[in-house]
Amino acid sequence: MSVNVSTITSKGSFPPQVSDGEEIYYPDTDETIMPEGIQHFLLSVHLASTLLTFFASRKDAKVFGNVMLYYEEGKPKKFVSPDLMVCFGLQDFPHRVYKLWEEKVVPSVVIEFASSTTWFNDVSTKLAIYQKLDVKEYYVYDIEYAHLPESLMAYHLDDGILSEVEVKDRRILSESLALELVDTGETLRFFNPETNEFLMTMEEMATELTRLKTEKQNGGK
Repeated sequence: MSVNVSTITSKGSFPPQVSDGEEIYYPDTDETIMPEGIQHFLLSVHLASTLLTFFASRKDAKVFGNVMLYYEEGKPKKFVSPDLMVCFGLQDFPHRVYKLWEEKVVPSVVIEFASSTTWFNDVSTKLAIYQKLDVKEYYVYDIEYAHLPESLMAYHLDDGILSEVEVKDRRILSESLALELVDTGETLRFFNPETNEFLMTMEEMATELTRLKTEKQNGGK
């Protein structure tokens, strides 16, 4: 049964109230979530594309973000929208929103990019929600280097508690990803301890591909 759209009278009434028997509507956007700017967007794209490439051979690994994650069935106001999250065991990407009771897969890793408007919520309300959901690893990166005590903060689940873990030399190992998160002092990157190298960004891969093509055209010289 579809939602009775006649109940929508203004932004303040969104999502609409529904009566018994009507389908509950779970919006894919929320007017309280404000865009954070180009820097925030570019970092999301860079990190997501890097992880998607790294996990390309793993069909059970899904990387995405900025999606409405609803964690209590029947309560469309109970949601959170992670900047970046990694799920293992998820068969397909969600089509519109992420309903935890349908997907039945809790994100293993969540990364939030703290800014002037989000930093307090990132280390308080969101931390409590991710703990309640049993997210294994939670990271908060201060994208503006201006708001948190440390520019990269890490929380790992231990006996149901997301406890803060010390970030040494601006780097922390994610056991779920088998990668290190590294704050370079300018941005956030992933480092592979197995190869002892940073994961290449899309730009770096394009540059390397151009170099290899040029080398091949010059006879390998």
